[in-house]
Amino acid sequence: MSDSAKFIIIPSFNEEIVLRSTVEPLINQGYHVVVVDDGSTIEQEKFIADLQVTTIRHVQNLGQGAALETGTVYALAKGASYIVHFDADGQHDLSAIEHLLAPILNNTADVVFGSRFLTQQSSLPFTRSLLLHTARYVNFLFTGLLLSDAHNGLRAFNRKAADLIRIKENRMAHASEILILVKKNKLRFTEVAVDVRYTAYSKAKGQSGWNSIRIFFDLLLHKLLR
Repeated sequence: MSDSAKFIIIPSFNEEIVLRSTVEPLINQGYHVVVVDDGSTIEQEKFIADLQVTTIRHVQNLGQGAALETGTVYALAKGASYIVHFDADGQHDLSAIEHLLAPILNNTADVVFGSRFLTQQSSLPFTRSLLLHTARYVNFLFTGLLLSDAHNGLRAFNRKAADLIRIKENRMAHASEILILVKKNKLRFTEVAVDVRYTAYSKAKGQSGWNSIRIFFDLLLHKLLR
């Protein structure tokens, strides 16, 4: 299968410092890269305009979930066979993509989630680790699926799964919404070990405790309205 059939969706909001260094290795590998600029204060396209990358811009900031949905709709329309979610901030490693896709290519999974807790080499900060361990059980109450790392931005989908998973949670609660839809549609899923690089830049851009509270209430509202 050609790497051009593998679409990498990268939501980006004010990531101009690291966007090029994130995108360029993916293009060099032959992937079809789609950057969704989610209403950045400085248009992201100008930092990667000379690269073979598709850039889609939201006029206003809608949230990561909305950016992923926009990128997925585009990729499906362009004939993507496989779709990978990949963060713009330089945390994710290029080598993780083929690890994510392996179970799908082997036809043992429709959806694959990356997990920071299945590797002994994780550089996850202690406070972040504690929060995520707690979140996995809270997440289980809402989704019915107990993953080791429910809020990792690295995910892969075959075309069938990507077509069935329509993200309506615009912001960070989309991670749990994806699990709800995986279960609802009886999709096969698994986790693979991935490492995440935590730099001073990525830590500064990371989610705050307040965002975790917002995710909880977004999930509660989602469950009440189902």
